[in-house]
Amino acid sequence: MTLSPADLAGYTEDALDADLARWFPDTQRVRIPDETRSVTAFLERLAPTDAAALAAFDRRVRSGSLPQFLDIFDWSYGFDFAGNDCGILDSDYETALSDDDVYSIGADGGGNLYVVLTNGQVAVWFHEEEVVETGTRFDSLDVFLWSYVRYSAVRAGTLELSRVEADFQALGQDGALEPQLGLLRFMT
Repeated sequence: MTLSPADLAGYTEDALDADLARWFPDTQRVRIPDETRSVTAFLERLAPTDAAALAAFDRRVRSGSLPQFLDIFDWSYGFDFAGNDCGILDSDYETALSDDDVYSIGADGGGNLYVVLTNGQVAVWFHEEEVVETGTRFDSLDVFLWSYVRYSAVRAGTLELSRVEADFQALGQDGALEPQLGLLRFMT
């Protein structure tokens, strides 16, 4: 059966915990300060399915029980772009966005942030250009988390790439397949 993005709807609520327990049982847990920017106002700007996924992820992050499979720290989760004098440009390099338009959920290890957009997509905000690129996107948080968990498991040596490579190809996500920046490039 070929995997599609629609097949992953509800992943964050229904299957994320089992995957994390399988591949990251002894990994350090995420800890963020209580004063980390709230996700509540941003959830109101999302479609119900996307809001449910982000709310479920946020509960896990704030609970202190989520394994550190993604760089989630006090500076990368709920990042305050305006408060840190950081701009946000849309992919056209002209349209200015604000903290109301994105919510950061973690970092990529190179200073760039993964952000959820109001259309439900997840993309990379490149810190050097302060832009949210198109070639780094995932259709939804569910698809992003499914992909990133497997990416991290392959990199950690707890999952073989051959078991998931066809699924990454079938999902067709720019954030995984982009030749220079996609997750798949860094798993091979």
